[in-house]
Amino acid sequence: MIPLAEPNAVRPLDRHTGVYPGTFDPVTNGHIDIISRAARILDHLVVGVAANAGKGPIFPIEERMELVRAEMDAIAARTGTVIEVTSFGGLLVDFARDNGAGVIIRGLRAVSDFDYEFQMAGMNYRLDPTIETVFLTASETHQFISSRFVKEIAQLGGDISSFVPALTLERTLARVRSSA
Repeated sequence: MIPLAEPNAVRPLDRHTGVYPGTFDPVTNGHIDIISRAARILDHLVVGVAANAGKGPIFPIEERMELVRAEMDAIAARTGTVIEVTSFGGLLVDFARDNGAGVIIRGLRAVSDFDYEFQMAGMNYRLDPTIETVFLTASETHQFISSRFVKEIAQLGGDISSFVPALTLERTLARVRSSA
């Protein structure tokens, strides 16, 4: 008979290092939700802020990293997961490999996200079959939030306070006002 593990014991290889990539322009409560949930299943999470100048970000990469970091201490304290925030460019599988990650975390908001994410997961697997993609579906209260919509609503004078953390709200409104 195989002895059962203690109920709270963590066996080696039960938890891994993962990366959660994104542009985070701006970081939303939906991103924070996915990070919180990923932190519950990983020992180490690297949040990768993509340079991605092609998307025309409103925040420089350093500020996007700062806004993500501002939310991580509470999540790390609550989950016991080590969370790092760093920038990256290039292939996602290279970023994952460089950080010792065997898992790529991707958030899904709606069925429309799935087709693109499914294709990306397949391509990443072909590039490096040792790295798995794990999809986390957004909580029902965050399924409709996207950075693109948040920016557009803010630029049109709408209330984005329920979509972003407090510091991000302050910085986004200041950025929108200064560009008007």
